[in-house]
Amino acid sequence: MPRPVIIVPYDSEWPRIYEKEKKLILDAVGGIIKSIEHIGSTSVSGLWAKPIIDVIAGVDGHGDAEGCRELLQHIGYDDASPGDTPDWFYCLGKGPHSPGFHFHLVKEGSQFHRKHMLFRDWLRAHPADADAYRDLKIELSEKYRNDRVAYTESKTAFIDGIVEKAKKSRT
Repeated sequence: MPRPVIIVPYDSEWPRIYEKEKKLILDAVGGIIKSIEHIGSTSVSGLWAKPIIDVIAGVDGHGDAEGCRELLQHIGYDDASPGDTPDWFYCLGKGPHSPGFHFHLVKEGSQFHRKHMLFRDWLRAHPADADAYRDLKIELSEKYRNDRVAYTESKTAFIDGIVEKAKKSRT
């Protein structure tokens, strides 16, 4: 049975947990990774989230992603699935303890990579939009408690709208 969608209040320990995991990841993969960032709701101060730390790392290509995937297995990332775009190589899971981790290996500088950074940075700088996202997530987590796919898909329009606002503000 799939795990239910549970949204919890922001935990001020999430950034520290990310930094500790980042060090562990970088020690494991060395210089293969070009960039590594804390993304997702746990990276936005005050935002409610599923207790899963999302990490995104940019690499040069699929070969580097495959090398990282193999090395990350040694530090507990054992649930690997291919991403669903050409620039998203893998999503690796580590858990199931709380918080868990999702590690996204992507093409450095790709549209997929930039989209996640724009979304995070916008929410960090615009608390009203972060609050609206929190409210949406709480509502959807109640509606789709046992359907993670529907929960995720139902957030897409909001996320895409924020990314478009962020893009326009840079032009």
